[in-house]
Amino acid sequence: MIKLPCGVDLNDLIDDLRNFSWEASDTLLHYANIIKNSEQKKDFLKNKNNNDPVTLADLEVNELIINKINQKYKDIKWEILSEENFKIESNYFNNNADWLWVLDPLDGTKDFIQGTGNYAMHLALNYQRKPYIGVVLIPEKDELWISHEDKLWCERRNGGFQKPNMSQTNSLQDMTVVTSKNHRNEKLIELLNRINFKKMIVMGSIGCKIASIIRGESDIYISLSSPGKSAPKDWDFAAPEAILKAAGGSITDLYNKDLVYARDDLQHQGIIIASNNKQNHHIICSQVKEIIQQYSIYP
Repeated sequence: MIKLPCGVDLNDLIDDLRNFSWEASDTLLHYANIIKNSEQKKDFLKNKNNNDPVTLADLEVNELIINKINQKYKDIKWEILSEENFKIESNYFNNNADWLWVLDPLDGTKDFIQGTGNYAMHLALNYQRKPYIGVVLIPEKDELWISHEDKLWCERRNGGFQKPNMSQTNSLQDMTVVTSKNHRNEKLIELLNRINFKKMIVMGSIGCKIASIIRGESDIYISLSSPGKSAPKDWDFAAPEAILKAAGGSITDLYNKDLVYARDDLQHQGIIIASNNKQNHHIICSQVKEIIQQYSIYP
């Protein structure tokens, strides 16, 4: 059994994460409402990179969460990896630390700017490079997914709860796939077409995609990164992996191997598959691999 760092009580930590998250929700919804009703969206952008935009909301939630953790747990020896901080200074954290917070203050920034509502905050506490606690906040759906090891629940702002409802579909062609809205590529499109899924849902944010699997709205998500191209990072997958595994699903590479966190480049290259059933996941991976080999899709 894994024990939290000395001086940290699990129940108190979960309470704090709940409070931190709802504060972050207020910030994200505040800016989302302004953007939806504003023609001056560029005023909220803090960089000029259309492929990887940063908004005021990213930065404020980043500062909020990091400050809250540091203030409440100032004597605890754990590290914090944040997407926004990493963009500024890549060596600002110790990736060999046993305990590492992994934060994406706004996953799905493009969707946030476009006003689709498909954005989330990811926060995970990794222990020895594996997610231990996961938080995925989806403000527009009033959902706060929290996992601790194999326990998962979803809270509403009013204190209500929503139960996971993953489907039992285990045949690849009978599955509904959820795929990216703003990061699709030709190889991924070809793969999805060759598999011939029953249905396709398109949305932004990996956290939103994984939550859709847990709700039973979809069954599978596939990420494909071409060699030499950018790939999802630790902050994209850590918290979503934590909640999906706690719900009984699985997320691995194409060869059914666990994701490895805290690599030097923090990237998850190649093909990543998330599905609704950990017992059937290895079969799904094998079937996808056969289709890839049959049609020489990747790399």
